[in-house]
Amino acid sequence: MLDPMQRWREYGEKPDYAGPLTFGGVPCTQDPAELAGFDVAIVGAPMDELVSDRPGARFAPRAIRAASCPPGPHLEVGVDAFAALRIVDFCDAAVVPAQPSRSHAAIEQTVGEVVGAGLLPLIIGGDHSITAPNARACAARHGPLGLVHFDTHTDTGVEVFGATLSHGTVMRTIVDEGVIDPRRYVQIGLRGYWPGPGEFGWQSERGITSLFMHDVRERGIDSVVREALSVVGSGPAFLTVDIDVLDPGFIPGGTGTPEPGGMTTGDLLWAARTVASQLDLVGADVVEVIPTGIASADPAALAAERIVREILTGIAIRRPG
Repeated sequence: MLDPMQRWREYGEKPDYAGPLTFGGVPCTQDPAELAGFDVAIVGAPMDELVSDRPGARFAPRAIRAASCPPGPHLEVGVDAFAALRIVDFCDAAVVPAQPSRSHAAIEQTVGEVVGAGLLPLIIGGDHSITAPNARACAARHGPLGLVHFDTHTDTGVEVFGATLSHGTVMRTIVDEGVIDPRRYVQIGLRGYWPGPGEFGWQSERGITSLFMHDVRERGIDSVVREALSVVGSGPAFLTVDIDVLDPGFIPGGTGTPEPGGMTTGDLLWAARTVASQLDLVGADVVEVIPTGIASADPAALAAERIVREILTGIAIRRPG
């Protein structure tokens, strides 16, 4: 176990630009035997071979870790997730360039080690295809999962540019596999010009709930999230956040398939925390970030880091003690 805080212990915190790079300066390990005693594990999934447009999300796990700041109490809810939860950085899955199936297997194995040790995995990607191995690993222990999915796109295509293995087909895949219970699956923030009637017809037949960006705009994020929570209900659930659900003005250049007219960062942070505090989450991921700067100078990585913190805060609120 490596403790990045070791040389800064007397100060109680470490500058985000110094020392070993882990999420929030938490201890890190690559040994599953050392996961015992922790509550949550951060896992990196640095692959982007399955994007349909601009690549670069493979660099996001390092960028998100570099954008993290020292722990402290959330100024709105008064909870310090790093004090309430025992968090470990389980480093990156052993992805292999240009071999997406092999990388998916490595991600599923790594996340499975976290789940097998009784921890909640919080994965930082990576393109959105990583949600398939993440959710599979969680469902292998907990059974079919409910899903809250923040995204511009549904990712329920049969194929994208002729490819059935893609970041645009991942949700159809895990629904068809029985990993996700479609009646407990909610999409939030949809907008733009894809997909078409075929994909939405497939979703409707299976009972998937789609909440569009105009729903957020007209009803407000609170109403939309409350409906999502009602649909997912009780039972194990997974949360996936595609950073392109944000309006590109908040993350300029920070994702591969941007679509104008999206959510505000403030709304998404509140929504992520609320979902995590109200549902029985067994796993979560944040995906599709393309770094454009260094550390906190990178707006997309900074937004993603804060989304992870809000999820952790929500988990801390929900857990007794």
